[in-house]
Amino acid sequence: MVLYGDVMLKKNVLRNKKDFSAIYNRGKSFGGKYVVLFCRRNNLSYNRLGFLASKKVGNSVVRNRARRLMKESFRRMEADTLIGFDIILIARNTIKDVKCDDVYKSMNSLIKKAGLITKK
Repeated sequence: MVLYGDVMLKKNVLRNKKDFSAIYNRGKSFGGKYVVLFCRRNNLSYNRLGFLASKKVGNSVVRNRARRLMKESFRRMEADTLIGFDIILIARNTIKDVKCDDVYKSMNSLIKKAGLITKK
């Protein structure tokens, strides 16, 4: 956690427009059935994450559910993920009526395709 003004912020969350722009412009992208992944090395000792769902996905209830599904799926695979990357996960509108396991499988294949999984 980082102290910012009077508020404690999580250090592993992407917030700045310049960070998002750098990842979009100079990072790599990978598309899946339910999620699009952008990643870029950040040379830090931790990953920074951004979970996005645009208005094309649906109303606020649907968008929040999409973000929760992506966060839970990433939490399940976080232990096997390489450290030192900025990662943006963007929900596609196909994520609407999908179970968490389906999103997990899709995201897991994207993370493997991006080379962000440690070999066991």
